[in-house]
Amino acid sequence: MSYQESFINYLQYEKRYSAHTVTAYKNDLDQFVKFCTEMVGDFVVKEVDVKLVRAWVVSLMEKNIAPRSVGRKVTTIKSFYNYLMKEQRVGINPAVNVPLPKIRKKLPNFVEESSLTHLLDDSVFSKDFKGLRDKFIITLLYGTGIRLAELRSLKESDFDTRNFSIRVLGKRQKERVIPYPREINNLLDEYVIVRNKEIGYKTEFLLVTEKGKQVYEKLVYRVVKNNLATVTSLEKKSPHVLRHSYATHLLNNGADLNAVKELLGHSNLAATQVYTHTTFEKLRDSYKQAHPRGDKKD
Repeated sequence: MSYQESFINYLQYEKRYSAHTVTAYKNDLDQFVKFCTEMVGDFVVKEVDVKLVRAWVVSLMEKNIAPRSVGRKVTTIKSFYNYLMKEQRVGINPAVNVPLPKIRKKLPNFVEESSLTHLLDDSVFSKDFKGLRDKFIITLLYGTGIRLAELRSLKESDFDTRNFSIRVLGKRQKERVIPYPREINNLLDEYVIVRNKEIGYKTEFLLVTEKGKQVYEKLVYRVVKNNLATVTSLEKKSPHVLRHSYATHLLNNGADLNAVKELLGHSNLAATQVYTHTTFEKLRDSYKQAHPRGDKKD
């Protein structure tokens, strides 16, 4: 087994990274190995130095790879060599001091509260299987802030209808319990009845296609995009935008930052703090409108 394969197995079985993350690491590592082979004729882990890693970064930038993607790729190489050092296969990590391109911070896109209220309360979703499922998808994403992969994996047994909460298995197989709006109980009951009639039997997964199969990513993206298009002009209309909206609206309404971190399943507070920027903008606008010296014309 090669060092690369051993590293990927380590990520998958010991670190318990998601399949999506493992694939990204593997692709980055494969690209680096290919680059080294083209540059020096072979890939030997002990012979890779900082100059070679820097040359790879330069080549990526020349191909107009986004700075964030370049940073992620270098992180992969750092992790690979940290693993090799842990296994005592190498003595140094050649990627540690490699300078990275500056990443311009992007504030998360979110949909206004009033727009989502209108979509879920006033929009006319059909009462057939497809209509109830689509409304349920959007209600769950916005009402709980769960990720797309977490949504797809939901089962009926994950719902605690007495305590209005769901159990979610997130990244690295970390479980968390999230409270949800009371309306979800009614939607759940209504949807399950119609779903079972539609496909004729109970299924392992909660959200399914007309053929009873687990909903796939593109279907969820399409449901979200088509429905958000009726209430917002945002260019990006994805399941993650509903997650952003969930977090932003919680903070706007006074939720504790650490509590939101736990609800989102973030491993560190820095990942959650990005939402405080949009919250601050809202506070500043409120100040300008409400304070006598708030400079309302700005």
